[in-house]
Amino acid sequence: MEHGYRRLYINGELRDAEGGRRRTVVCPATEEPAGEIAWATQRDALAALESARQAFRSWSKTSIEERSRWMSLLREAVIAREEDLRLAVMNEMGKPWDATAEDYQTVVNSLQWYAEEMRRNRDLVLPDVQGSHRHEVITQPAGVVGAFLAWNFPLLNVGFKLGPALAAGCSIILRPSSSSPLSAYVLGEICAQVNFPPGVINILCGPADEVAETISTSSIPRVLTMIGSSETGRRLIAQSATSVKRLSMELGGNAPVLVFEDADAETAARETAALKFGNCGQICVAPNRIFVHEQVYERFTALFLEHAKAVKVGFGRHSGATMGPLIDARSRERVEGMVASAIDAGAQLSFGGARPPHLSKGYFLEPTVLEAVTPSMRVFREEIFGPVAALLRFREEREVLDLANDTEYGLVAYVHTRDGARARRVAEELEFGEVMVNGFKYAIDLPHGGIKESGIGKDCSHYALEDYLIRKRITTRI
Repeated sequence: MEHGYRRLYINGELRDAEGGRRRTVVCPATEEPAGEIAWATQRDALAALESARQAFRSWSKTSIEERSRWMSLLREAVIAREEDLRLAVMNEMGKPWDATAEDYQTVVNSLQWYAEEMRRNRDLVLPDVQGSHRHEVITQPAGVVGAFLAWNFPLLNVGFKLGPALAAGCSIILRPSSSSPLSAYVLGEICAQVNFPPGVINILCGPADEVAETISTSSIPRVLTMIGSSETGRRLIAQSATSVKRLSMELGGNAPVLVFEDADAETAARETAALKFGNCGQICVAPNRIFVHEQVYERFTALFLEHAKAVKVGFGRHSGATMGPLIDARSRERVEGMVASAIDAGAQLSFGGARPPHLSKGYFLEPTVLEAVTPSMRVFREEIFGPVAALLRFREEREVLDLANDTEYGLVAYVHTRDGARARRVAEELEFGEVMVNGFKYAIDLPHGGIKESGIGKDCSHYALEDYLIRKRITTRI
């Protein structure tokens, strides 16, 4: 295989794109080529669809024990190729080396956890009031899955979709983002290496109008799932209407943090900063709007600024960096525009806001802290998706709840308070799919998903399996 070039994985084979078409992937930390991929065409997408359709007929009939054996074999091969997978993530995203571990580990965890969880999936027998019939509810695989992935966590997003789909008995077509497809293509190489059943997993990336739209408008997929922006989600919903399909989507977020006067300010500042500046703020669950009670505002802000100043921006395996770049020049310009707009409208720049002077290349931006933010500003209304923290003071509980809920998004919210009754009351009133109190935790066994414009369905946990399974009632007269 030519060095730095990776092929499509369709029907159990690594192959070039139709006509030999290729695309260069650029590392956002160096602005230099990170690798080259086969750049799929519409004909490649059609081949992947047919491959998945044929494979579903046999894969859906296999026992969970057989599926588990294949998933375990793939998991072991993924572990053996950890170095290759993490290097791919590091280079396609410009992530510091340590930050690539979560991506890689999620695939490993997903393949193991869902194989085990599917064994715990039990059919039901429903009582019959008259005692005249027996009613069973059994589960069966939903069908071919088309999965569209965001670029911010290339392998983590693969893990969220691959584990439950395989365990449920579905074949799947993975379309990684064109910004970060390298690690998914390496996974295709691993699938070929272990001779995974042909057509059960297909991996290809190409132009949205040729590849993504071909998959979403086809009648072959019975399930469409994605991680991405709300705008992209709405477009996918419209395209999918050529047939009735299940939809599962984790979309945009505009997460509020509510720091009450009795909060542990040190914990609140540390945890909020860790999420805000992790992955350069390019996380759907990253805090966007940080509401701090006026009694603890000065202390929290001083602590938060210490954490922001401690962030080391950079790239490389041995650089000691804790935050990498934004994904591309357009993203950096968008975030810089949001900061400039906020300052023009009266916000105070307390730290950052510039491009790091010691890094001449790459789409880096300093950790940035804005104070005196108001609800009319773009940093309040829009998903920032960058290393910019927007701080606001508040006085009353009702006031901050109204402000926190004043968004079209509803993915996750964070609350810091020592008052258990308040924590419960506030969590129930917040219009978000997840509420984290006094800390955060995300894991493959915990449900993840939003409401409103932030999505449909769940990733992770046993709830995710529901997107890939149908429930059938079988009633028999006694």
